[in-house]
Amino acid sequence: MKADIIIKNISNLITMQGENRPRTKDEMRDIGLIENGIVAINDDKIIYVGEGECPSTIEIDKDTIVIDGRGKTVTPGLVDSHTHLVHGGSRENELAMKLKGMEYLDILKMGGGIHSTVSATKKATFDELYEKAKKSLDVMLDFGITTVEAKSGYGIDDFQTELKQLEVAKKLNEDHPVDIVSTFLGAHAIPEEYKENPDKFVEILIEEMIPEVSKKGLAKYCDVFCEEAVFSIEQSRKILNAGKKHGLLPKIHADEIKPLGGAELAAEVGCVTADHLVAASDEGIKMMAEKKVIANLLPATSFNLQTGKFAKARKMIDSGVPVSLSTDYNPGSCPTENLQLAMSFASLIMKLTPEEVITAVTINGACALGMENEVGSIEEGKKADITIFDAPNLNYIIYHFGINHAERVIKKGILVK
Repeated sequence: MKADIIIKNISNLITMQGENRPRTKDEMRDIGLIENGIVAINDDKIIYVGEGECPSTIEIDKDTIVIDGRGKTVTPGLVDSHTHLVHGGSRENELAMKLKGMEYLDILKMGGGIHSTVSATKKATFDELYEKAKKSLDVMLDFGITTVEAKSGYGIDDFQTELKQLEVAKKLNEDHPVDIVSTFLGAHAIPEEYKENPDKFVEILIEEMIPEVSKKGLAKYCDVFCEEAVFSIEQSRKILNAGKKHGLLPKIHADEIKPLGGAELAAEVGCVTADHLVAASDEGIKMMAEKKVIANLLPATSFNLQTGKFAKARKMIDSGVPVSLSTDYNPGSCPTENLQLAMSFASLIMKLTPEEVITAVTINGACALGMENEVGSIEEGKKADITIFDAPNLNYIIYHFGINHAERVIKKGILVK
């Protein structure tokens, strides 16, 4: 078979080879490292992974693109499995409030936070949302991200805005090199008109919104912000079970601020991921480990909120919870597309090893989006999604933080950077 692209002499080839399932405990430190590695690509697939030279069965001709990986670290394309990609406006005006010590829920009560972005997203046209999200996707790709999750959630009571967000994500998935997996987050906040009767809004979500999103095929997942002053445990349970009934797999914003029992609910309902988990209880962590619910942790959000509180990532891994890492890119609590920065925070602050970090943003991130059979590792037969870092080893990527180490990016067998 002919090779369209060859990457050879790779100083550190991180393959993540193994079973296509979430890695836990010691497995998260087994990254399938090959020194003097080589990868061959035909069309959009990986056709050979090994050490030294390609076998004679791989044809190389004058049209083959040959990349020298000497002094480089090569990994699977990074997966950002929790973002709020499509939205209008920004919220830099809230910086002064945060500097004065105002907490997130206080800003929300004043009409800021999610409500501010909801207003901006409603006003934005399809094209305006598309161009803004495309710009962010371009930045993400430049950082080595090749697969992204995109949530709705900034229409809330205006269902047409929710659909508009999902339609934008769908169009970008068709147009842009980065793969986008969509999540319906209609349960992102309680609309003001339903503050006195939130159960009525839950009823609308269950009986009208979720069935329509499913019918239109606009999302793979259903998510809910389970938090004090937002959606209760019982309300969240109803929403997630309704999503399951209509074929939307469950995810949950859980225990971000208060230990409400979101981690326990994630295990009970069978969520693919429980995200944030800063205030998750030990019992919740135990239950997630038993049910193999992926803990999708967002250290850049904790850093930006400056509460001094981060998810107990070390305890989660040691307890057998599979962990993924994401940016949580959004206009309020984490306005950054830089997953490499989140990776450094996960190691420097949450004490994950570099090996655990790269596992969390490759194969475990792929599992968080149900993409593990296609991406997340460098193996024969998988999509040729590969990031080449201008770094001599994995530790250097984490250690030399705050800059972009991604030198080249291959997406579906095409050199896109």
